Amino acid sequence: MKKTILTGDRPTGPLHIGHLFGSLNARVEMQDKYETYIIVADIQALTDNFNTPEKVRNNVFEVILDNLAVGIDPNKSNIFIQSMIPEIAELTVLFSNLVTVSRLQRNPTVKQELAEKAHIFKGNITYGFLGYPVSQAADILTFRADVVPVGEDQLPVIEQVREIADKFNSIYGQVFPKPEAVVGSFSRIKGLDGNAKMSKSLNNAIYISDPKEIIEKKVRSAVTDPQKIRKDDKGHPDVCTVYSYHKIFSKSQDLEIRTNCQSGALGCVDCKKCLSNNIVEYLAPIQERRRYYSERMDVVKDIVANGNKAARAKAKETMDLVKKAIGINY
Repeated sequence: MKKTILTGDRPTGPLHIGHLFGSLNARVEMQDKYETYIIVADIQALTDNFNTPEKVRNNVFEVILDNLAVGIDPNKSNIFIQSMIPEIAELTVLFSNLVTVSRLQRNPTVKQELAEKAHIFKGNITYGFLGYPVSQAADILTFRADVVPVGEDQLPVIEQVREIADKFNSIYGQVFPKPEAVVGSFSRIKGLDGNAKMSKSLNNAIYISDPKEIIEKKVRSAVTDPQKIRKDDKGHPDVCTVYSYHKIFSKSQDLEIRTNCQSGALGCVDCKKCLSNNIVEYLAPIQERRRYYSERMDVVKDIVANGNKAARAKAKETMDLVKKAIGINY
């Protein structure tokens, strides 16, 4: 039997190139070898968007389109919406008995997210947000996933999932595997502003669906080497955000760009034009697939309906095992 993957996205906005290289490409490659479930985590997105539910609702199908665009095959992968699988919420409640508040507060991912979203909670963190690693554990373990493709920043969450699986199994008997995290080849891509992480919430991202003129505008605004002021100044590529993108999108030109930057032969304006062209070229087939599906939303809705059906069947199977193990299968 194939091993199982669970991965997915929060529908708080379109997906960006950080997602593409951090997780999306990995899940496309792995769908041939694994039983694949891709969750659109709308309930989890509400933990910090509870007062703007339309933001979540409006982005559910945007995220689905992005997944189909990058190459997710509905004949190989099950794309489903979290809120359509009530068993996940049921398992979240059961798992919440196995995790202490202090353990959640120590989770590095939670601490980082709280720092970024302090303006939302203003010192009054909600029960739902603090407990989102428990919800993620339920997402993953409802499908008894063996493998979870994630970005590097989510590794502490996967570690907590493994702890929850261990604790459940030690108390009630063996039900859950301990999932392994798989990090993409470029686990973290810098934001346009030089921030260590490209993020929707930081507004420093190039989106998969961005048109050519938007990509060009964003690249023009990207942070470069602060010491390279004039065109012929010698540059330092290793501290330049633009060059970090060249290493991904301009592999055949990488050495030439690096050498010419260091010597002062390549100015930032021309360097950025080259990068824009390469990003546009890379994203062209992805955007073409996205247009295909966006013009056929009835097909997309059928894909999701089938994914929801497959996810419900797997989730029910898991909850039957869970209730039997705990002894609440009345």
